Amino acid sequence: MHLTPSIRSALAAGAAAAVLFTGTGAAAAAPAAPPATAAPSAAGGHSPYGQLRPLAGLSAERLATGDLVAAAKWGTGTPIDDPAREQEVLNTVAEQARQLGADPAATVRIFRDQIEAGKIVQRGLHRRWDADPAQAPTGRPDLKEVRKEINRINGALVRALAGSPHARSAPYCAPLLTAAAAQVRHERHLDGLHTVALARSLRSVCART
Repeated sequence: MHLTPSIRSALAAGAAAAVLFTGTGAAAAAPAAPPATAAPSAAGGHSPYGQLRPLAGLSAERLATGDLVAAAKWGTGTPIDDPAREQEVLNTVAEQARQLGADPAATVRIFRDQIEAGKIVQRGLHRRWDADPAQAPTGRPDLKEVRKEINRINGALVRALAGSPHARSAPYCAPLLTAAAAQVRHERHLDGLHTVALARSLRSVCART
């Protein structure tokens, strides 16, 4: 298999960043991500890295809404697990994938990971706030409004998945995705909780063989 220089540099970045996703302890204490110059010409939208980078970015954006969901549920007794809402999301993204000519089963599998990653954030924040009430939110976001934002991100993520089948099925998908996730972590200054959740959200992005 021929690898272009841009892909080789991104693979090297992925190898260097893999420590981020090799266990909870490593993720929580992860060093800064490699600089953006690690894959200088691989960032184009048509390159494999350029197709995978939005998946990491949108996943992190989706995880950020987990903070709002956690705050909306905090102190209300509302359970973190919401099977009805989760199934609604899965049904919607499957239909969106079909309309785009993408694989509904793969899309649902990836979104199951997205949902589980969001619950990692919610549970982690609730534990944090239980341990230190001073960190707990003082306001309660409108969950309906938060879900509108989640739906928007979901649609963008489905479109990004539909536009990246070759990158996601390539043998170099995993290291490129790791490099993309590391860059997103660096840009967003993710803490250990959100770094672990980001890794969980991307678990099924690269096609299974």
